[in-house]
Amino acid sequence: MTDAAVSILAPDMPGRTPLIIGVVGAGTMGAGIAQVCIQAGHEVLLYDIDEAAIGRGRARIRDGLARLTAKGTIGVERAAAMEAGVRDAHALAALAEEADLVIEAALEQLELKSTIFQALDAGTQPDVLLATNTSALSVTTIADAAPRHPERVLGLHFFNPAPLMPLVEVASGERTSAAAIARGVAFVEGLGKTAVVCRDAPGFIVNRVNRPFTLEALRMLEDGSGSVEAIDRAIRSAGYPMGPFELMDLVGVDVNLAVARSLYAAFDEAERFRPSAIQEDLVNGERFGRKSGEGFYRYDGGQRGAVAVELERVVAVEPLSDEEIVRRVELPIINEAYHAVGEQVAQPPDIDRAMKLGANHPHGPFERAGQLG
Repeated sequence: MTDAAVSILAPDMPGRTPLIIGVVGAGTMGAGIAQVCIQAGHEVLLYDIDEAAIGRGRARIRDGLARLTAKGTIGVERAAAMEAGVRDAHALAALAEEADLVIEAALEQLELKSTIFQALDAGTQPDVLLATNTSALSVTTIADAAPRHPERVLGLHFFNPAPLMPLVEVASGERTSAAAIARGVAFVEGLGKTAVVCRDAPGFIVNRVNRPFTLEALRMLEDGSGSVEAIDRAIRSAGYPMGPFELMDLVGVDVNLAVARSLYAAFDEAERFRPSAIQEDLVNGERFGRKSGEGFYRYDGGQRGAVAVELERVVAVEPLSDEEIVRRVELPIINEAYHAVGEQVAQPPDIDRAMKLGANHPHGPFERAGQLG
């Protein structure tokens, strides 16, 4: 624990005091978060229960910094200094003893996260913020494992890839203090990111409000309203950087399905969140998208090829126009945004900001609702 913790995110220097950040989990997200922290001038203690994973995480960080030097964003010496700011933590207790702030980025398993937070609650000083990067689990439930000081447990949900994505959702659990949220926001802003505060609720803002982007596209494919290519083309023409099927292939059909299943369960199997049988079939067939060489499209050497999903079983209907396809995707997103406001998850301006920065939408759902009248 450093003296810097005393002034952690003080109003006069929000997030700019160099800190020792403990990052628990050295996978893709943990390594990405660690890179963001060292680029902001903090020191990082990187821990993973699998020692080999720490080495792989370091390699990811090294590669990320190398890309920045290749672009001329930072110099070679600066990159080396940043990389030197990452230290291996060979025990969670050692990390807890030294860290000024801890960000957990372990697998999305409640039992695992609870074990981690139990140890952190016991081993850290009371003023150390304990953050989870979860995107699927309840911050409030995770905080149950930190009974000494649950008020300092919050969600800091970074988006993948963390070094590039500008948004961090700052999620407040039922017992999270206002002071902890203020400190979390200041820390995020000190990283050069945009913080959006939300209430602890399934999917927070982006994963929930954006769910119709893929689910409605899948329903149109199922009912014959449009083909994979037609739907993707229509959505791109409306200013979205990728169509729904391109996006699922990039992220991973299996990853997208896991989020869909999680939200479906969290919302008591509400029909609007029901996962698509098409995704189930693809995952069962190990057709995960780009990473497996085939998903909704086929891939050769990373290059997208022909459409791989054509549904002969659908009843022939009149295909929708591009405008109708876009409306059918956007209207449920707008509806879900209104649901989120009604449940006090976040306010409209924050939801608009989150959807533009976290989902790369050309406009927020409330902005779009205003355009549509």
